[in-house]
Amino acid sequence: MARAATTTDAFNAVAEPRRREILDALAGGELAVGDLTELLGLAQPQVSKHLRVLREVGLVDVRDDGRRRLYRVNAAPLREVHAWVGRYERLWNERFDLMDDVLDELTETEAETETRGGD
Repeated sequence: MARAATTTDAFNAVAEPRRREILDALAGGELAVGDLTELLGLAQPQVSKHLRVLREVGLVDVRDDGRRRLYRVNAAPLREVHAWVGRYERLWNERFDLMDDVLDELTETEAETETRGGD
C-alpha cells in the first residue's frame, strides 16, 4: 500500500519531527520564517518547505505584516489527532496503574528487608 502524501492530513504532516518542532515553536505565538530558522537552527528553505506542508493541511495560518509573513498555529486540524490518541489513554492509564502496583510491591519488599536487617 502506498504511503499517503504528507499534505493529505494532519496525521501525516505531524509525523515529521521538524514539523512538530515548528508547531511547538509557533504554539508560543506568531513567528516569521527568520525567527523560526534562528530558533530551530534550520536553513530558511527547509523551514519554508515545512511551513508549506503545514499550511496545506491547515495547521498553520499566515498573515502579512508589512514585508514579513507571520505564521501561527491553527489547532483545529489537530482535533482528529487528539481524538485518535485519546482512545489509547485508558490503555496507558491501566498500564501505569499496573506499574504503580509493581513499584509499591518492590518498595514494600525493600522496606521489609531493611527492617529485618538486610537478610
